[in-house]
Amino acid sequence: MTLAYDDGGAGDVVVLLHSSAADSRMWDPQWEALTARFRVIRPDLRGYGRTPYASETPYSDPGDVADLLAALAVERAALVGASYGGRVALQLATAHPDLVSRLVLLNAGYGLEPTPDLTAFGEEEDRLLAAGEVEAAAELNTRTWLGPEADEETRARQTAMQRHAFEVQLAADPEPSQLEWEIDLTRVTMPALVVSGAHDLPYFQMTARHLAKELASARAVHLEWAGHLPSMERPEEITALILEHLT
Repeated sequence: MTLAYDDGGAGDVVVLLHSSAADSRMWDPQWEALTARFRVIRPDLRGYGRTPYASETPYSDPGDVADLLAALAVERAALVGASYGGRVALQLATAHPDLVSRLVLLNAGYGLEPTPDLTAFGEEEDRLLAAGEVEAAAELNTRTWLGPEADEETRARQTAMQRHAFEVQLAADPEPSQLEWEIDLTRVTMPALVVSGAHDLPYFQMTARHLAKELASARAVHLEWAGHLPSMERPEEITALILEHLT
């Protein structure tokens, strides 16, 4: 399968990897500024945005991204990942360190043991979806992942992206099987910006501290105003952070 994607600008390549609570549209506020400086590629992972949730054989999200970059003849790229997109970026950097020039990890996933806050969120999301309350599950995600700086328009956009993902994934028959790629932080030696938010779940703040400590070349930035998706909450500030790290 070919992922749906946008490809704009010229120069060094930057790949934007979205959160599992959104899709590639979460990067709309960054698009103009980044494409003015770089060639920017932003895919929709399977089951998000414009990409169907289907596969005849087991697949992986980092494998899909690697295949897309190969098809576009991209030999080296900086990866900017939000939440689950950060986990995909770390998986790619582990498997293909020569492909990745730099990392920006915005409240990235990694795979530490779940803490009570994350477990409680997951259980409530599962309960709502099992009851067919898709809208309520989408709104739960918006309340959980967007910090106080997000305005009402941003909250509505994030809810719509999450609702669409739920609808596409719940309708899949059969549901495709995923392969898990490992993350080995000893192989992730390229410069990494590790961003965390004071209004995010404690689990992700703990993850950011772990990544900042274990990555060979990491710079940690803790944002007192931010929730889990700071690029949607204060877009201009996060765009500036990204540009600073990439240039």
